[in-house]
Amino acid sequence: MQQLPKRLLSIDVLRAITMLLMIFVNDASGVKHIPEWIDHAKGFEDRMGFADTIFPAFLFIVGLSLPFAINNRIKKGDSGKQILFYILIRSVALLIMGFYHVNLEEYNSSAALIPKAAWALVITTAFFLIWLDYPETMAKAKKYSLQVLGIILLIAMAVIYKGGEDGDVRWMEPSWWGILGLIGWAYLVCALIFVAVKGKLNSLIVAWVVLIIINIIAHSVFKIKVTRDEEMVTIAGSNFTGSFLGNAIIFLKPLWIIHDASTMTLTMGGVVISGIYARLVEQGKTQRIWATLAIIGVLFLVAGFALRPYTEGISKIRSTPAWVLICSGITTLAFLILIYVVDVKGKISAFNWIKPAGTSTLTCYLIPYFQVFILELLHINYPGIINNGFPGLLRSFLTAVIIILFVGLLEKKRLRLKI
Repeated sequence: MQQLPKRLLSIDVLRAITMLLMIFVNDASGVKHIPEWIDHAKGFEDRMGFADTIFPAFLFIVGLSLPFAINNRIKKGDSGKQILFYILIRSVALLIMGFYHVNLEEYNSSAALIPKAAWALVITTAFFLIWLDYPETMAKAKKYSLQVLGIILLIAMAVIYKGGEDGDVRWMEPSWWGILGLIGWAYLVCALIFVAVKGKLNSLIVAWVVLIIINIIAHSVFKIKVTRDEEMVTIAGSNFTGSFLGNAIIFLKPLWIIHDASTMTLTMGGVVISGIYARLVEQGKTQRIWATLAIIGVLFLVAGFALRPYTEGISKIRSTPAWVLICSGITTLAFLILIYVVDVKGKISAFNWIKPAGTSTLTCYLIPYFQVFILELLHINYPGIINNGFPGLLRSFLTAVIIILFVGLLEKKRLRLKI
């Protein structure tokens, strides 16, 4: 397996910046009268806003750091089974949290025993109890008791859950997997591919090509819509229906984990970029890093805009190939800039104030759930003056900064999630 150089600090900084912006855009989504280019584009629109670039950047960063994490475990002497178990445990944790978050969106407070805000606070507390980075000095009995308590809380919240509209109340179901769940599936698929090909760059590039081809096909030649009553597939503009389609023409159905491969393509793109960087360093061709990554980043952008008219435009909601490639290009170029600023020029101290967002990223993602739902439970609303326009955006940005600083304090107390 190809050996990577020491960990790039630029990856941690890029992750920290992305998490800062993720908290910001999530909070800003509730601010009224903000510029259209900042917010998410609507599902039917052929465009993307600034907010639509954040999640794909995070998926790409998952790919950038994936080879480092797996290779570090190999260096520590972990066996193949131990590495596979590590990959599976991380993926399952993300899938569980994503599953609960998806059902939080559909929570029906009028039909359930407790308000939505209370349910959200309990499941978030349970996440911390289960996946907290407990100190090694803590008694195992105490640690396991807290983790079991977290599991019991999740089970209890599942038992009392009521979702959907009045008159159509449903139990928990994976209508989609949520942000964390999508990351979990992408990480699982890409990590297993990385292990299977033993980190060989050429094989990883082939895997990326296969994934982007699946994504392109899913949004061009084959346009699939499945309902409970019938299955319909559109091929080159013609509609066909029939029960045989599930086993024949809809070739993507057996690959339901991959779906349209958009998230996996983004993550595998990061894996490939890490591999290219590692090979150039290994061969002593560090001066070629700048031109190579710059060219790849630009090619991603060009390919995205070239595919735009033929693959349903640019859309995060529809996870189109144009969106995947353009965001891959943006993140590659941002990564290249940070390699120069952080790893070459050594300006890491300029980013110390957001460091916790790069080292306790999952904690940063979950803390806003406490913030939002405590305010909702107490029926506290922001005054209109700081929930509109520029003052509202400023408030959202300051909220993101405060959350990261707070997570930094928690980190010092060893209160952070680790999966």
